[in-house]
Amino acid sequence: QVQLVESGGGLVQPGGSLRLSCAASRRTFSSWSMGWFRQAPGKEREFVAAISRSGGSTNYADSVKGRFTISRDNAKNTVYLQMNSLKPEDTAVYYCAAAWSLRDEIKSGEYDYWGQGTQVTVSS
Repeated sequence: QVQLVESGGGLVQPGGSLRLSCAASRRTFSSWSMGWFRQAPGKEREFVAAISRSGGSTNYADSVKGRFTISRDNAKNTVYLQMNSLKPEDTAVYYCAAAWSLRDEIKSGEYDYWGQGTQVTVSS
């Protein structure tokens, strides 16, 4: 089992930045592909970004491409989401997720474990 704990959310003005972190409990962290999803009130959970086991491959939703960067530090069992140029429509609860065998990284059902989420609010 993998326990995931997100942190770094908060309130930020439009155009600002935040960095989310997700710490994993397992020493085999490098064996898991990782993803970030978000869910706004009244909306379905949506894919944000994903990163391969080694960190050599990443993928982003079109809505965040060029503004968000996913990265990982396998020595620290942590995955990050750097969010720049934030917009009010980025407001949501952000979740990190771990997948042992990932075929379609944008599908939430492909992920085996989820964190509890961290709230990001972009507002002036």
